[in-house]
Amino acid sequence: MGEYRPAGLDDAFADAPGAGEDPATPTSLPQLGWTGWLRWTWRQLTSMRVALLLLMLLAVAAVPGTVFPQRAQDEAKVAAYLAAHTGTGPWLDRFGFFDVYASAWFSAIYLLLFVSLVGCILPRTRVHARALRGRPPRTPRRFDRFPAKATGASSDSPRQVVDDAAAVLRRGHRWLPFWPVYRVDVHDEGGGTWSVSAERGYLRETGNLVFHLALVGLLVSVATGQMLHYRGQALVVQGRGFANAVVDYDTFERGTAFDPSSLVPFTLRLDDFESRFDPETLQSRDFTAHVTLTEPGRDPRPATIKVNHPLDAGGAKVYLQGNGYAPDVTVRDAAGEVAFAGPVPFLPQDEVYTSRGVIKVPDVSGDQEQIGLVGYLLPTAQQIGEGIYRSSDPQPTDPMLVLSVWSGNLGLDTGVPQNVYQLDESRMTQAVDADGRAVTLYVRPGETAELPDGLGTITFDGLPRYVALDLRHDPALAFVLVFALAAFVGVATSLFAPRRRVWVRATPAGPEGAGRTVVSAAGLARGDDIALAPEVDRILAATLGRSAPSGSDDAPDASPDQHGDRPPGPHGDGSPDQPREVPHPAPPRATEETPHDHR
Repeated sequence: MGEYRPAGLDDAFADAPGAGEDPATPTSLPQLGWTGWLRWTWRQLTSMRVALLLLMLLAVAAVPGTVFPQRAQDEAKVAAYLAAHTGTGPWLDRFGFFDVYASAWFSAIYLLLFVSLVGCILPRTRVHARALRGRPPRTPRRFDRFPAKATGASSDSPRQVVDDAAAVLRRGHRWLPFWPVYRVDVHDEGGGTWSVSAERGYLRETGNLVFHLALVGLLVSVATGQMLHYRGQALVVQGRGFANAVVDYDTFERGTAFDPSSLVPFTLRLDDFESRFDPETLQSRDFTAHVTLTEPGRDPRPATIKVNHPLDAGGAKVYLQGNGYAPDVTVRDAAGEVAFAGPVPFLPQDEVYTSRGVIKVPDVSGDQEQIGLVGYLLPTAQQIGEGIYRSSDPQPTDPMLVLSVWSGNLGLDTGVPQNVYQLDESRMTQAVDADGRAVTLYVRPGETAELPDGLGTITFDGLPRYVALDLRHDPALAFVLVFALAAFVGVATSLFAPRRRVWVRATPAGPEGAGRTVVSAAGLARGDDIALAPEVDRILAATLGRSAPSGSDDAPDASPDQHGDRPPGPHGDGSPDQPREVPHPAPPRATEETPHDHR
């Protein structure tokens, strides 16, 4: 039998794709091309998954900055680490582990995270702005399947009821009366029926965008602060001062883009220092540094610096970080020449200011060995045993220096940095008496003591105070605070602002109920919202002007089926080409969706 083929079938398939080709020929797939690869890369970069990965990677990349010493904070520690680790040190230095936050790999992660956030925010902002200009969805035909609904009756006309409902919905919050709670749209459904649709909750997405924008602002602010900031510490003895210059600070750290010439050349002199302690517990109560500040182009002016009350000078803040005593001593060598003179800061060790310090005397005459004096300052010395003293009060009531004596090579000419509060004893010998016991000197203000082995003398001239000042300048601090607060407000708004849609319909009761209007209300929330039903009841009660909405049997029946059995659409026309309105939390509309979401 012959094969049956409908007429015109050959003509219909003659121009079909692949017609006339050999079935064995493999099908060629379209090439993605450079444009397609770039588009795919951009979508991956601006996705939430990659953003979270970059955020975690940034946190991991910051770990070496807390493990290894950094050049910006302490170059001496970096040099010591390189000297102690000759194998791994140069490799770590080559890969930027001693300058992590200015390294290429840390900057690359930082920039990729910044680009990812910006690439997410821009399209979402555009979509959100378009959604804000839109109208609320039209009233669905059926309310019976919504999770929150209520009915009532009114003697006013349907149009009047709907106008009252619109006024209730437009009314602002009691805390922000000028800000409308709902966006409202009134509809004439024909046949004397009127309805109003309202929508709220766009602040939720606004808060989300504010949070992401604040996060970008924080990234920019922190990066700017790291590049332009500087911080210095200086120890100033009473009666002396310092100038705001890099060389005048004891320690100084700066950002990668900091210019030393940008420092404002002001000077600060410590005139006096006041301290108050509790007489019973000896706990500190107040510290006040009285200083004289001289800024360029201005006359010197007195100022005070207290704990948590910094001084503004030269665009920076000067904080009071610590205080102590700096015994003023004069050391003469064996030839009677002054080898050292001046105050030496001692570091407090306890609440009664028992302070430890080191006096290094390298400039001795002739072939005499260098001298090192190590010991303690007791502000109020109290003897508790044979040759044993302790301090009983932080105030300098009866100060005393208790020192041991060393001689030899201080090691200051080796080129290796030393701690001024420690003595390198590797090339030093401690002075001992005839019985082999270490020699200890007890010196009070105004007294002169002989150094053992004919090394010379030491005179305790006075006991001035000193303060430890911390100067900080970060131009991004104010921006960091603003963006941090904005991020908090944004995330709080995105978490707690409810997303709701509310509809109110007013329908004539019919011939047997002439002059009466059936009022029905319904609400739909995006997600779980336990306050939705009370909100619908509140709106209907305020509309009808009574204490609670009526659901009693004497109210006219407002059956949800009175408009037919067609499935409700978002525009209320029930057309098949419109999505069906469901009572469960519905997904966001197309205008609310974004291709990438970092939430």
